[in-house]
Amino acid sequence: MKTKWFTFVSLVALVSLVLTACGATAATPEAGGSVQSIGEGEGEVSIISWAGYIERGETDPAYDWVTQFEEETQCMVTNKIAATSDEMVALMNEGGFDLVTASGDASNRLISGGRVQEINIDLIPSYSEIDPRLQNAPWHTVDKDGDGTAEHYGVPYSSGQNILMYNTEIFGEEAPTSWNVVFEEMTLPDGQPNTGRIQAYDGPIYVADAALYLKYHNPELGIDDPYALNREQFDAAINLLREQRKLINRYWHDAFVQMDDFTNEGVAASGSWPFQANLLKAGGAPIEKVVPVEGATGWADSTMLHVDAPHPNCAYKWMEWSLNPKVQGDLAAWFQNIPVRLDACEGNELLGPDGCVNNGLNNFDQIVWWRTPSGDCGDTDPNTECVPYHEWVTQYVAVIGGR
Repeated sequence: MKTKWFTFVSLVALVSLVLTACGATAATPEAGGSVQSIGEGEGEVSIISWAGYIERGETDPAYDWVTQFEEETQCMVTNKIAATSDEMVALMNEGGFDLVTASGDASNRLISGGRVQEINIDLIPSYSEIDPRLQNAPWHTVDKDGDGTAEHYGVPYSSGQNILMYNTEIFGEEAPTSWNVVFEEMTLPDGQPNTGRIQAYDGPIYVADAALYLKYHNPELGIDDPYALNREQFDAAINLLREQRKLINRYWHDAFVQMDDFTNEGVAASGSWPFQANLLKAGGAPIEKVVPVEGATGWADSTMLHVDAPHPNCAYKWMEWSLNPKVQGDLAAWFQNIPVRLDACEGNELLGPDGCVNNGLNNFDQIVWWRTPSGDCGDTDPNTECVPYHEWVTQYVAVIGGR
């Protein structure tokens, strides 16, 4: 047995020496832990992201935070666009990618499913510059091993709110102040019904938007957390969405399709992102946005490292680069989000002096951030069972299908 063990150890050492001699120093995590050091880049890094998150100047030459990274690190960036959080989870399950910019409704699934590895934030010097409200957020920081200390599984990249976008020609001087314009049948200020002129987000996490509305208007349901719903609360949210179905023009997930619908299809109001609202308004469209009295849901996206990332050295270099204040400011100017480091709000020519405020910086405390629902209610109440996410999926698909 000792001879076999010695032979095995010798073989491992030999392989390690060969790899080092070839310049292939790999960043590999310790068993059950995180990467302890970063070696030379492997020459490439692959990233799954939302559209508009990884720009190299092809859409607009002014927005390019990839080219300089590639020149400085020799890590060539490839980008796979995903339209929904569910698609991101599916792609990470397939494997072959290094990083994903995951929202809270995907990140917890990736962590619990073992598809991402722990992040060693000591290897990311700029981590300490992140907004303290995001540094240890529960959608990327989890005590997975149960030792009483939460581990980091993501690096904050972007955050924003799901605002109410509306057509000012339809609403005139009577700007909406409540989500009721998208949830309840009514006559709008232009004298026409809202039926067929409303949109809703095409994703199961939208159940939380309905729950947030009910929390405000139906307090007898006792909703505290829109992502931790018992059976009665969940059924009420689904019933509200079934009634909303009669009003819907389109369930959207493509930002540019939604922008076209507001421009050409007579859409009056919808939940949306600041990205669409600000771009439409900048182009002269009669569009405004608001966070209604009930508050809003929102997304806080984290860059996460695949458990079997083929290029971990370049991946760590990208995670550090993504926190560069110029990168954060340019991303905020392009996507209309809130930077994860607040000093990025200052001195950025593309973002401008009021960019962060226009993107919702002052609404942070009104936002209920996306999080994957779980059957244990996220430990909010150990004596209560909540409806798990897979049922959110099946029921929301049924709603969209008219069932």
